[in-house]
Amino acid sequence: MLRLPLSRLLFCLLFLPLMLASTSAHAQQRPTPAWTNGPTSLLTSDSVRLYVQLAGHGTPCVYVHGGPGAGSYSFEKLGGNQLEDQLRMIYYDQRGSGRSASSPRNRYSMQRMVQDLEELRQQLGLESWVVLAHSFGGAIATAYAVQYPQRVRALVLVNSVLNPPASLESMLHYGTSLLPAAAQPAPGLPLMQRFGMVMGALQQKNLGYQLQFSADSLASRAGRVSQASGPNHDFATQVFSGQLPDYGQDYVPATTRLTMPVLTIVGQDDRSTGATPQTFRFPRQQVVVVPGKHYSFLEQPAAFRRAVVSFVQKLPRQS
Repeated sequence: MLRLPLSRLLFCLLFLPLMLASTSAHAQQRPTPAWTNGPTSLLTSDSVRLYVQLAGHGTPCVYVHGGPGAGSYSFEKLGGNQLEDQLRMIYYDQRGSGRSASSPRNRYSMQRMVQDLEELRQQLGLESWVVLAHSFGGAIATAYAVQYPQRVRALVLVNSVLNPPASLESMLHYGTSLLPAAAQPAPGLPLMQRFGMVMGALQQKNLGYQLQFSADSLASRAGRVSQASGPNHDFATQVFSGQLPDYGQDYVPATTRLTMPVLTIVGQDDRSTGATPQTFRFPRQQVVVVPGKHYSFLEQPAAFRRAVVSFVQKLPRQS
């Protein structure tokens, strides 16, 4: 029987491209003095140093990366750079992810992630911003919008996961279907064991890319870029340790009470999100379905850029 160690399973879960409620006074007192493009950092109220990159000009837009723990570098180079002529892009790596530091006290709760995002907004001196998220980042972005709706000018959810357990089940079901019957795990085994076995079998048969990419060349390109991102995987380890139950929560019900404009970009054949275009129930939602799978900004760059830029340009003017 194939058994994957936790470290390898986490690698499979998080880096498929390579394989295939208040904030503190401390944060309020340290505003960034000016908008200067380039790398900078944020020291959170509990003294964790977060990597931040500013680029472009226009409407402020913060990118919330997925993974969990994947970092922002890949999107910056493969998707965000297509938006920088219209948007002031704010890329940051979540604590314990990419180029950011770890939390010495293992503070990785959803509430803490939301607080980090709000402290970043305050330090940048922004009244509000567009929040753009990919994959697992959609859950963090939605939780932030629930707590700070007045700070979210609009949400852009790209191939986003709002129900992580449904996402895992969807990937398991699709991954199993890609394997011959002899290589499929017994359905009675625990879910995480079956997932690990399926991931290992897909990798051995060079089929892993099909989970999230329409072509092996796209997976290879994403993998090359991912290799240049930071090595911190502490947040991922904490999430999959089972000690943070709020990351197993379904955030879809919360969408009914979020009234800001929302753009949802969906890959027509994306089997990673556990969602369909009809899943989310934002009252002011625009849905754009594009060909491809889980990385719409890489597979359909022109359609991705057109959808985001058009959506942001039509936002109501701020008073």
